[in-house]
Amino acid sequence: MTRARFPVLLLTVCAVLLGLPGTAGAAGYRYWSFWESGGGGWTYATLGPATARPADGDVNGYRFAVSADSQDAQQPRRAPDFAAICGATPAEDGTKRVAVVIDFGTVADAAEGTGPPPAPRTACARVRTDATGAEALAAVAKPLRYDSQALLCAIAGYPRTGCGERVSSAPGGPGPATSPAPSPAPSSGSRPVTDPEPGPSVGVVAGVAAVTVLGAAAVWQARRRRR
Repeated sequence: MTRARFPVLLLTVCAVLLGLPGTAGAAGYRYWSFWESGGGGWTYATLGPATARPADGDVNGYRFAVSADSQDAQQPRRAPDFAAICGATPAEDGTKRVAVVIDFGTVADAAEGTGPPPAPRTACARVRTDATGAEALAAVAKPLRYDSQALLCAIAGYPRTGCGERVSSAPGGPGPATSPAPSPAPSSGSRPVTDPEPGPSVGVVAGVAAVTVLGAAAVWQARRRRR
C-alpha cells in the first residue's frame, strides 16, 4: 500500500464508523397511552388514569399504539372537543361530565393475528365529582383489563391478550413481540418502563473505534514527517 493511499483509507474507515446508527435495532412497546385536553389539543398525562381526577368539562384520551416513550407516543386521532362529545349531556349537581376519546390504533399497531382494531369512538361519562379518570373510562368503555401491577392492558376488551409487550420497531411496522414490558404503577401515565440495554451501544463503540483510527493516522503522519 502506498503512503498516499494509507491516510485516505483511514479517513474512509472513520467516515463509515461514525456513520453507524446509535443502536443496532430500536425497540418500542405496544400499550395504551393516556392523554388530557389542554390548550385546544392533547397533552401526554403526567399521572395515570387511576390517579388523575379530571374536572367537569375535561377530555381524557386513550391511544393504543407502538411507541418507545412519551416523546414518541401517538396521540388520539380525534380532537379533544368537549362540546361535540358532551354537549347533549346537561350538568347535574353532585356529578361531573368527562368526555372520553378512545383510539384503538391502526393495523400496524395491532399484534399479529388480532385482525383490524375497532374504529375510534367517543363517549360522555357522567360520574361523581371525585371520580378518577379510570372510573370515568370504566363508566363508558367496559370491560377494562389491568395487569397485576395496575397497568391498563385493554379498553372495551381490546386487545384480548397481551399487555405492554416489547416489540421491534423495524421499518415497515412493528415486529413480533420479544419480551413483556415491565408494568409500572398507574401514576406513570400508562407508560411502560423500558429495560436498560446491556453493554455499550453500537454508536459508542463506533465512536471509540473512530478516535483510535484517527490517533493511528496522526502517529503515522508524524513519523512520515520525521523521515
